[in-house]
Amino acid sequence: MIAALLVCTTGGPFGCNHKPSPGGHGVSYTEERSPCLKFNPLKNLYFGDLHSHSSYSYDAWIWGSRATPEDAYRFARGERIGLEPFNPEGEPTRTLKLERPLDFAAVTDHSEFFGETDACTAPGLSVYDSQSCSLIRAGNDVSMLIFSNVIFSANPARFPDICGPAGINCAEQAQVVWQRTQAAAEGAYDRSADCSFTSFVAYEYTDTAGISNLHRNVIFRNAAVPDLPVSYLEQITPLGFISELKRICPDSREGCEAISIPHNSNLSNGRMFSVEYPGAQNREEEKAQAALRARMEPLAEIFQHKGDSECLNNLSGIRGQNDELCGFEKANWFSPEDCGEGVGSGGMMGQGCVSRWDFIRNALLKGLQEEERLGVNPYKLGIIASTDTHNATPGAVEENRYEGHAGWNEDSVQKRLTLITYGPLMIVSNPGGLTAVWAEENSRDSIFNALLRRETYATSGPRISVRFFGGWNLPTRCGASNLAEIGSREGVPMGGDLPPMPEGVSAPTFGILAARDPGGGGRTGTPLQRVQVIKGWLETATQPAYRVYEVAGDPDNGASVDLTTCETAGAGFDTLCTVWTDPEFNPGQRAFYYVRVIENPTCRWNTLQCNSLAPDLRPDPCDDPLIPKVIQERAWTSPIWYRPEANSSPPG
Repeated sequence: MIAALLVCTTGGPFGCNHKPSPGGHGVSYTEERSPCLKFNPLKNLYFGDLHSHSSYSYDAWIWGSRATPEDAYRFARGERIGLEPFNPEGEPTRTLKLERPLDFAAVTDHSEFFGETDACTAPGLSVYDSQSCSLIRAGNDVSMLIFSNVIFSANPARFPDICGPAGINCAEQAQVVWQRTQAAAEGAYDRSADCSFTSFVAYEYTDTAGISNLHRNVIFRNAAVPDLPVSYLEQITPLGFISELKRICPDSREGCEAISIPHNSNLSNGRMFSVEYPGAQNREEEKAQAALRARMEPLAEIFQHKGDSECLNNLSGIRGQNDELCGFEKANWFSPEDCGEGVGSGGMMGQGCVSRWDFIRNALLKGLQEEERLGVNPYKLGIIASTDTHNATPGAVEENRYEGHAGWNEDSVQKRLTLITYGPLMIVSNPGGLTAVWAEENSRDSIFNALLRRETYATSGPRISVRFFGGWNLPTRCGASNLAEIGSREGVPMGGDLPPMPEGVSAPTFGILAARDPGGGGRTGTPLQRVQVIKGWLETATQPAYRVYEVAGDPDNGASVDLTTCETAGAGFDTLCTVWTDPEFNPGQRAFYYVRVIENPTCRWNTLQCNSLAPDLRPDPCDDPLIPKVIQERAWTSPIWYRPEANSSPPG
C-alpha cells in the first residue's frame, strides 16, 4: 500500500486514478522501441544505480574483479553474481543477489586505460609480456600505483612500452572495449512493451590531478555515442572535458546526447565546485562557461560508498545554523584543515584540506551568487546517489548484506572492518546509495528526460518514496487526492523553478509526501522519523545563508537501536505528508529549497558485522568510539529554485 500512495495508479494523498496507456502516448522516442504499457503522465517512481564498475576498469581488475558489464547488468536485473576470492578451480567463494532488482542502471567503467587493461590481460598480444603489463597483472598495490601516478599527474601520458611505437595502438584497443561496453548495455535494455529494465551506455572520466577527485560519470541518452569516450589523457581540465564532450556529442553526431555527473566532491579539496573561469577575459566569456557547465552538468552525486557530499559543519564562508545531520557518513571523519578561500590536494588519499566547495549544499549557494552576478547559474544541480561499486554489483546497498565494493581489499569481514582512511576506505566506507527518478515510463528517453529536468532524488540505500512540489496556490491540506496533478499544473516538481508569483500571494508553498521503504526479501523497511526542508538564499549578493526547517514527523520520537542485538525500538511513521509555507520568504532574495527525509536509527553495517564475530576475534575498530555504529538512512531531493527575475512585476 505504501508504494501505491506514490506511483499514481490508485487514489491517495498524491494519487491520480490513472490507468496505464496502451501506447501511442506522449514520450518522444529517439530510438526504435515498443511503447511502454506502464505509461503514466503524472510519473512513476523508478530506482537505479548510475555509477558502477566491472573488470573493464583498471582498478576493479587489479582488485580481483573478473565480472563483465554483462554480469553487472544481469546482477542489476536480479541474477546472482560470484565474488572474489576465487578458489583454485576459478570458482567464486562468495556470491550475492539483490533482494529487489533495479529498474535502471549504467556501468561506468573508467575510460582511462580501456586499451591498456584489455591488452595486458589478453595472452598473445605483443605487449602482454612488457614490463608495465607484467606489473599490472600482479594485481597488487604496485599495480595500482602505476596507474595512479598517471591520473594523479597534471600532464598524464600513456605507458610507452604498451602504447609506444613498439607497442599497440591503444586507441584502437580502447575502441574494441568501448564497443563491448555498448553491446552490454544494448543486450540488457528491454525494448519490449514490458519496459522491465533500462540500461544506459556510460563511462567515467577520471581526472585526479593533485590527488583530488574531479571525476565525472557520462550518461548517454541512447545508442548514438562517440567512437571513443573522452578521457583524462585527452582532456586534463574539467572545462576542457565538458567542452570536448559537447563538441563530439551532441554537436558532431546526430542523435547523440550526454550529461556529465560530478561525484565525490567530498574528496576534491575544494576543486570540484570552486568557481573559476579559465581563460575568460570578461564577464560575457565567464557567462558562456557558466552556461556550458549548466547545460552539460545538471546533476551531482551526493552520496556513494566513499561518503556523503551534502554538507559539513564549521567551514568558513557560509552563514547558517549548525546542522546536526551534516556528520552523516563522512569519509574525512577526522578533523581536517579548512581550505578557506584556497584549494588543497591529496583528498583521494585522505589528505589535504577540506573546503566548503566540497559539499553540494554550498555549491548550490554559490550557484545563487553566480546567477546574481552573471545571470546564469552554473551549479543548478539536481541530486542523485549511487554505489560506485567495483564488484560489478550495482544496487548492492543493504547494510545487512554488505560485501564491500573494492574486490580483494574487502573480501572478508576482517578486511572490511580495517580502519583505512584512503583508497577503498574499508570500515569508513558504506554500501552506497540509489538514484530515484520520477518518469512517465521505464525507457531510456523518459528516464533521461527526468535526469535533464532534475526530477530526481537520492537515497542512502533504502527505497524511500518522496514527492516534492512547489507553487503559489497548492492545496493547504496534504490529503488532497489530486495533489500530484495540481502540483504539476499549478507549480513545479523537484528540480524546477517556481513560476512567477501571482498577486495576493506572499510566499511559496511546498507539498511533500514521503513513504517508508516497504522492504523486500522478507524484511520490512524502517519507519520514518522526520522530514526537513533545507532553504538556501542570498542575504546579500555576496552573503549566502541556509536554514533547516523541521516540517513533519518528530525528531524526538524516542526511536533507538540496541547495539548488541540491533533490535530497534520506538515510534515512527509509515508516511509523512505536509504542505509547508516558507515563513521567512523575501521576494527580492533568490533561493532554493530541498527536502531531506530521515529514517529511525538502525545498526550500521560495521556493527552488524562486528556482532557476527566472537568478541576475541573483533578487530580494534569495532570498539573505536570515533567510528559510527548507528546510521539514520535518508533521502535528499533535488531542489526547487526561486528566481526573483521570474516575476514580471515583483511586489513593491
